[in-house]
Amino acid sequence: MKSPVLLLLATGLWAQNGPDQKEFGQLATRMLQLMESTGVAVPGLVRASEPVRQNAETTVAAIGQMPRNAALTYQFMNQIKAYLALSDSMPRPSPFPAAADRQYAELREGLQRIERQFEAILDTQNQVEQKRDSDPDNLKRYAEADSKMPPAGKLPRVVFLGDSITDAWRLNEYFTGRDFVNRGIGGQTTLQMLARFEQDVASLNPKLVVVLGGTNDIAAGISVNQIEADLTAIGDLAKAHGIKAVFASILPVGDYHKADDPHFEMTVNRPPETIQTINSWMRGWCQSQGWTYLDYYSAMVDAAGRMQADLSDDGLHPNAKGYRVMSPVALEAIGRVLGETEENQPIKRRFKLLGR
Repeated sequence: MKSPVLLLLATGLWAQNGPDQKEFGQLATRMLQLMESTGVAVPGLVRASEPVRQNAETTVAAIGQMPRNAALTYQFMNQIKAYLALSDSMPRPSPFPAAADRQYAELREGLQRIERQFEAILDTQNQVEQKRDSDPDNLKRYAEADSKMPPAGKLPRVVFLGDSITDAWRLNEYFTGRDFVNRGIGGQTTLQMLARFEQDVASLNPKLVVVLGGTNDIAAGISVNQIEADLTAIGDLAKAHGIKAVFASILPVGDYHKADDPHFEMTVNRPPETIQTINSWMRGWCQSQGWTYLDYYSAMVDAAGRMQADLSDDGLHPNAKGYRVMSPVALEAIGRVLGETEENQPIKRRFKLLGR
């Protein structure tokens, strides 16, 4: 995701030098129309893309109230990208209507027009040290490893898709004898995970994906509705590829270590109430969609609604003991989905939880 500072500075330049607002409004409205018309051409896409389309409509309406807002424009661009990624993952009828092909081409051209205008504004911002990121979703991180990944063997392959909490998890140490693949990237949002799904998950042909994301979205001020839409789109991609899915709760956070470092006051940018709201939605959504809900939250929260102090050294990221708490919870959920029991798991392992 673009730096919040970069977006804030760009907003001022956009207001001064951006495209004609009437022209932009007409273009955005046309792109919403194209999302509706192209959705009809692909079986199942209307239902699958409805959350993304609704959020795009909300964003365009907000832009109407705050003309030339760079942050909202960037959000709208990402929503169009999410719709196109979802559309590209779904099988199209053959022959595909020529009119629908033209509409898809027009939608992509419109996206490129907005991107060019937006990036031109960012390129003029010489006060910002951070240069424009040509790989905002960090696809290069695992590109080589994905291309060299051997075919799945007898053991069911499970991909862990997530942010820094997954990234730092040494799966080979906590789950020996399993084909568990780590595809976590620190700092990522659910939208960035969605953009990586084809390369970092689907291309590896797993039986199951474990998705853990959302805490960075909350810290970045991304709306609850948008987070839910991104997770829904990830679920739809998993279904389109025949991949089973487990969606993990957002972990609790705490402020118990802020005396060591003021930056460890985590509840300011990640309000516990917001975490609970998303987790509650996720539990019900998983039940309605036939997904499995992985409840790390209940295993790690204390009576005050915070991350247990001894499970994290900064109030956000699990330490070794935190991962020891998470591991059996994850293994139990994965086993339920894959039909494993304690007796037929490839490797039986006990997790000794010190002090628990």
